[in-house]
Formats: sequence, structure tokens, C-alpha cells
Amino acid sequence: MARTLEMSERARILRGRVREFVDNEVIPLEPLLGSHWVGRGSPEAARAMEELRASAKRQGLFALGHPEELEGGGLSFSEYAYINEVIGRSLHAIHALGTLTLQDSIMLSKYATQEQKDRWLKPLARGEILMSVGLTEPEAAGSDPTQMRSQGRLENGEWVINAHKWFTTLARHAAFTTVWVKTDPDAPPHRQFSTFIVPTDSSGYEVVRVIPSMGDTGGEHAEIRLTDVRVPESALLGRRGDGFLLAQTRLAPGRIFHSMRWLGQCQRAFEMMCEYSKNRWSHGSLLRDKGEIQRYIAESAAEIQAARLMTLDAARAIDEGSRARIEISMIKFYGARVLHNVIDRALQVHGALGLTSDTPLELMYREARYARIYDGPDEVHRMVVAREILKDAENAPWTS
Repeated sequence: MARTLEMSERARILRGRVREFVDNEVIPLEPLLGSHWVGRGSPEAARAMEELRASAKRQGLFALGHPEELEGGGLSFSEYAYINEVIGRSLHAIHALGTLTLQDSIMLSKYATQEQKDRWLKPLARGEILMSVGLTEPEAAGSDPTQMRSQGRLENGEWVINAHKWFTTLARHAAFTTVWVKTDPDAPPHRQFSTFIVPTDSSGYEVVRVIPSMGDTGGEHAEIRLTDVRVPESALLGRRGDGFLLAQTRLAPGRIFHSMRWLGQCQRAFEMMCEYSKNRWSHGSLLRDKGEIQRYIAESAAEIQAARLMTLDAARAIDEGSRARIEISMIKFYGARVLHNVIDRALQVHGALGLTSDTPLELMYREARYARIYDGPDEVHRMVVAREILKDAENAPWTS
């Protein structure tokens, strides 16, 4: 039976309210908040972000993607996908609305013990603390987690962890890091790794540096090193050897969240492109009257709509209990391409103005380049789609 893409009335109402919050409260503060999208760029930016978060809580818009038992909105995956689309209109909205670590909360909700939930997950969902993820390593290809070199060994009732990670986003501000290490080197490749909750104030935990990287410093993508860090056996997240499974539990919904936020960025850039083309006079006519600009607008509209329908369909598949592996990989590489294309055209229409910080386009453009790499590079996701369909043509998403 074909899946419906109809939005629930609850999602429709919340989506409108979130759109108003983002457009009327978050976007006007972007010049103050700058490129640091968790509001840590300056004391003034930090105060502004805290005021936004307080406003979101007063309006009942905070943590909408979290389950009700975590004081969240209790939305279904599909409902939240619609909300996340308008959250994506500003890079700052994800933090202002308390959904910055949602994909991590999903993983913790499923695998954390009650003690771990009480200590870490509940304050995380309330926005009282931040967390970071220690998965990618500089010495190994991030797209192949079986090559991780970090080690963990059980010694006198404690796990001793030695690890070198990078792009551990927000490690400098986080209360804890979920760290993936090899604990069972003799097991099959996908059973060799386990995941641990490591407090960032642990002895031997070091933030080596915040990595200078393309785009902004908003994520503070940190390089960290753990040297003989000792954590109790209770720090194990999930079962021993389940690290690969936990990583996929985190990454799969995160790719849909990313894709929906990318659509919000696309739509904002598209609106700016249309508005500027209706007012900018060049070579005897408005830009909107020129065939090439009309092509930019038409192609952008088609690409946005195609990516949107693909992403919503993947969200429906998740709600129905499917792993949606093909659907998720398709939206990851296709959505990243659309994100770049639309912002690139909008920047081109704005000409020299688009290269300045007088509009958000230049930051959006730099941020868009990340999309083709994080949470799995495009090449890997294309390989997954082709491989699964070549196994059996009935795996194609339109056959369900």
C-alpha cells in the first residue's frame, strides 16, 4: 500500500507556530548570534540564546521531537519531520528549540539504563546539558567504522579507554561524550566495538583543540584524546559488542533530521533568490525577466519538492517500523546536492552581495559543503543504494 504524505492537524498547528518563532524571534537575532549556532560566541550571544530558549519553553515549543516521558512534545517521527523543516530556516533554531541532540537522545532512550537516563538523558532533553559524540578518528576512514583504532579493556571492574577522536562536536561544552572503542578484537568485525558514556571531566580526557574548519566555528568540532580514562562497568551503553548497532541507531534518524533542516535552508535561500530577482535591475530589465534566472528558480523549485517528498517518505517508512536503508541513503546524497544547488543559485543571483556577510547566503553556502561528508559521504550512500537494489530489484522503494 502506498504511504500517505498527509500532515496531521497537530503537526500543522505546531509547524505554523515554530515557523513564526524562527522567522520572528530567531532570524532577527542572527547578526548578534553570529556563526556560533549554540550561542557561545560572546556573552551577549549567550544571553540572547538563553532568552530564545526560555521563550520557546514558555510557548510550549521546546524539545518537540523528544518523547513525553522526557518532557518533550511526543511527536511521531513523521510529524517531527515537518517541524524540523521550518527549524532548518536558521542554523540557530535547532539549539533555541532544544533539538540539537535529538538523534543522540533517540539512541540513549533505546539503549541507556534507567540510571543512565536519570543522570544524563533527562537533563539533556531539558536542555540543561550538552553532549558530544566520539565516533570519527583522524587515523581511520570515518565511513568505515570497523577500522576504528580506539581501545577499551576491562580491568578490575573498570573499563580503561584509550582513544583519539576528532570532529567530536561541542566536546568543549559537553557534560559527557559517547565514545566508540574496540573491546573485542577477536569477534566478527561488526561485533568488536562497544559504546561508553564518558564524563568530560574524567581524568585523562583532553580536548586537544577546536579544529579550524571550513565554514563556521559554531559546532566547535573538537579533537579529543582519552588516555587511560577509567569508567565503571555501568558506563557501558547498551550491550558489549553493540557499538555498530548503536551507531546506526543514531545515524539513521539523524540523516532524516539533517535532510529536513536542509530543506528549510533551501526554502529560505529560494525565497531570497525570488525576492532579489523581483527588485534587482540589470541590463535593461529586472532579473526575474531573464531566462537564465527563471531557469534557476524553476529548477530549484523542482529539486526542493523532489527532495522534500523523498524525505517525508523515508520518515513514514521509519514510523512504520522499516529500517528504510535505501530511502535514507537516497535522501542523504540527493538532499545534500539539492542543498548546494539551491544556495549556489541564490548566491549567484545576488552577485557580489551574496559573497558578503550582509546576507546569510555565504555562511549557508559554506555550511552546505559539509553535508556531502558528515553522516556518511555521498559516495558511500550511492554505493549502498546501488548494492541493495542490485541484490533484488524489489528492494527499490517504489515497490513497497
